[in-house]
Amino acid sequence: MDNFLIQVTGRKRVVLYSPQDVPYLYLSGTKSEVLDVDNPNFEKYPLFVKAKRYECYLEAGDVLFIPALWFHNVISEEFGVAVNVFWKHLPAECYDKSDTYGNKDPMVASRAIQILDRALKTLEELPEEYRDFYARRMVSRIQEKAYRNDYG
Repeated sequence: MDNFLIQVTGRKRVVLYSPQDVPYLYLSGTKSEVLDVDNPNFEKYPLFVKAKRYECYLEAGDVLFIPALWFHNVISEEFGVAVNVFWKHLPAECYDKSDTYGNKDPMVASRAIQILDRALKTLEELPEEYRDFYARRMVSRIQEKAYRNDYG
């Protein structure tokens, strides 16, 4: 969900990554495996260097808008109090009713990922050369049918 991060007292550092950088963030579910964004293990996560980092500091009275789908890492620089205000902008039926903070994928996206996982599991039945060929066809089709063309 979209989110306002409101810093009431204290100071925080916030690092954000665009949804366009998903290929470089080493996702496991909805979270990145790269936990230390300041000192990432480039041997383990070599593509992370390609992710464009946006960084800011919040002090008492500051408000940061964090759009839905943006990955963020928040580090408290000192003791403080912050408040998050989340809101939904998709139709209510898109959200899991038990997901108060919008951390889960929309339900339609979750189903699509499950279908993709089953398709990939099915491809494992093919010899490697065929599996590679059909997986590349699947990726091309996803790019053609689902990717936006206005990402720079």
